[in-house]
Amino acid sequence: MRVVSGSCKGRPLKAVPGNTTRPTTDKVKEALFNMIGPYFDGGIGLDLFAGSGGLGIEGISRGLEKVIFIDREPKAIHVIQENIKACKMEEKSEVYRNDAERALKALIKRSMTFDYIFLDPPYKKQQLVNLMEKMDQQELVNPDGVIVCEHSFDVELPSLVGRFKQIKHEKYGVIAVTIYSKLGNEEELSW
Repeated sequence: MRVVSGSCKGRPLKAVPGNTTRPTTDKVKEALFNMIGPYFDGGIGLDLFAGSGGLGIEGISRGLEKVIFIDREPKAIHVIQENIKACKMEEKSEVYRNDAERALKALIKRSMTFDYIFLDPPYKKQQLVNLMEKMDQQELVNPDGVIVCEHSFDVELPSLVGRFKQIKHEKYGVIAVTIYSKLGNEEELSW
């Protein structure tokens, strides 16, 4: 596992020990960022089920100005911090140990909003639609913001979740990536 492109291209990343965390493969990471970028001129990201932090770190490497990393597993938090330090991204990162529901409540209290949200929850506990509905209700996603969902290939996500419209869906073996964009006011009226 490594940083695929950008300022930290080629930098190896540590994986979370054990088999509870499934890192995004370099192939999927490259494809995913080609769909939403591939490079950014600033923006704030949220890596909600961060695991090793690979998606958020890739986002910073490709130009995001800041990413908040959240995972509930202590081992994952330790690995994220090590990977961020190895890439010298401490000033562009915040790392928190929390579950997704509580993390969203904390972010709402801080009036945080995001341009890019990466959701890669454990496949056995898919909660993508529920999380996106909460993000929509609480205005966590900026206008034109993007939500990237990584999930099992056999999960079919709806074309519309709140004000998020599915704009891309690709399968890579047993993994699928579905990308949503927040509808603007003009687009909402046409629905």
